[in-house]
Amino acid sequence: MSKYAIDLNGKTVLITGAAGFIGSYLAMRILRDCKDVTVVGFDIITDYNPVELKEWRLSQVDKAAEESCNTWVFIKGDLADSEAVASVFSEYKPSVVVNLAAQAGVRYSIEHPDVYISSNIIGFYNILEACRHSYDGGECGVEHLVYASSSSVYGGNKKVPFSTDDRVDNPVSLYAATKKSNELMAHTYSKLYNIPSTGLRFFTVYGPAGRTDMFYFSATNNLRAGKDIRIFNYGKCKRDFTYIDDIVEGIFRVMQGAPGRRVGEDGLPVPPYAVYNIGGGTPENLLDYITVLQEELIHAGVLPEDYDFEAHKVFVPMQPGDVPVTYADSSALEKDYGFKPKIGIREGLRRFAEWYKKFYSY
Repeated sequence: MSKYAIDLNGKTVLITGAAGFIGSYLAMRILRDCKDVTVVGFDIITDYNPVELKEWRLSQVDKAAEESCNTWVFIKGDLADSEAVASVFSEYKPSVVVNLAAQAGVRYSIEHPDVYISSNIIGFYNILEACRHSYDGGECGVEHLVYASSSSVYGGNKKVPFSTDDRVDNPVSLYAATKKSNELMAHTYSKLYNIPSTGLRFFTVYGPAGRTDMFYFSATNNLRAGKDIRIFNYGKCKRDFTYIDDIVEGIFRVMQGAPGRRVGEDGLPVPPYAVYNIGGGTPENLLDYITVLQEELIHAGVLPEDYDFEAHKVFVPMQPGDVPVTYADSSALEKDYGFKPKIGIREGLRRFAEWYKKFYSY
């Protein structure tokens, strides 16, 4: 697919979910690597993950802004509030929008479905509407909408590696259903209003200052407290873990290459729309991942060398909504943007363990 090159220098970029794991890292990357850029962060800051961690992330973005002399604006607001979203677009007129705000978590969606509809469906609809109206009155409007999808859309797909050419019509969680809905909604708006949009299916993102509900983080917290860790499907799982720096590199490159606008034989716009996987392409056995995590927690001094890990492992059946394997085919991302995730779990978990030791300062 042809791409329209976008120079981020001198532009305004809107990042929703800016206090989140990926959003904060992306904001720092843009502030540090671009010139005369304005980054507008938008986040409701819920307590789904610890608020103090979100505040720490934002403090790091503040530092990046000060060091770069670029402009950083943070707005606390609810994506489901259409007036708040419209106001941000009206005041700042972003050229590039990266929608990372969403209620995450497969298991949480089973007990709290209403939150997912509000944030992931209504919230994304508000973003699409704001992008649509950014062209009103002859304005240049949004050059590229990039949004977070998820590997969860593949559901129980037996074909591996997962390709964006695969059918994804059988989600096994509401979270997955909302993410697939986002892709469908974006396609519709790209077709009707010629909005260049790119969806990114992330594969198990991890790293320092990440989501505390993710296994590597929650397991560390539990082990440190002397509690047990639950290992689902009796450890018979494989995951395509992707380190945060690789995710941000992928997003950063995609932002600068929007699907090209063109007219089809029927005289109507061909949707400037694309979807890519971002994953390491090397699925790790969950038990091997846990072993590396244990070793790095000892190496960083988070846990003592004589810690009895076996005494704290509890093997349990598969959780509703989970899948046994995730495996990304990121060849399209490599072909179109020259990038493939490369940071392995040893290096990634070591960086996490070292950050954890420093952040909790004990």
